[in-house]
Amino acid sequence: MNYKSLIFSIVLISTGSTSILADEFQPGYSSSRTCTRNEYREEYIPGTRNDPGYVKKWEETVEVPCPGVGWTKNNNNEIDNNDCSEGKIAGGILGAGFATAISRGKDRWWAIPAGLVGGSMVGCQIDGG
Repeated sequence: MNYKSLIFSIVLISTGSTSILADEFQPGYSSSRTCTRNEYREEYIPGTRNDPGYVKKWEETVEVPCPGVGWTKNNNNEIDNNDCSEGKIAGGILGAGFATAISRGKDRWWAIPAGLVGGSMVGCQIDGG
C-alpha cells in the first residue's frame, strides 16, 4: 500500500466521522430546543337563577425551560474559612479599653459594652471576616 492511498484513507475516515457528531454543538451555528408542558386550567363562569354557572376546563401547552440546557451546576464548594475570632477578641478589648478611657461617671455602664461590641465588629472586619 503506498503512502498516497494511506493518507487519502486517513482523510476520508476523519472527515466521515463528523456525521457521528451531528447532534453536538458546532461553533458558529445556533441550536434551539423547545420544551413544553401541558397545564390543566379551570375557570368558573358564574350564572344566574335561570342560567346556572359552570366550570370551563381546558389544557394549555406552555413553554418551559429545558432540563440541562443553559444550567450549569457550580461544583466548586466555596467554603468561607475566614475566621475572625482573634480579631474579635483583640478589637473587643481595645474597644472596651477606649470606651473606659473616654467615658466618665455614670456613662461607663453603657459605654464599655458598646465599645466592646463596636470594637469586636471592627476587629473582625480587619481580621478578614
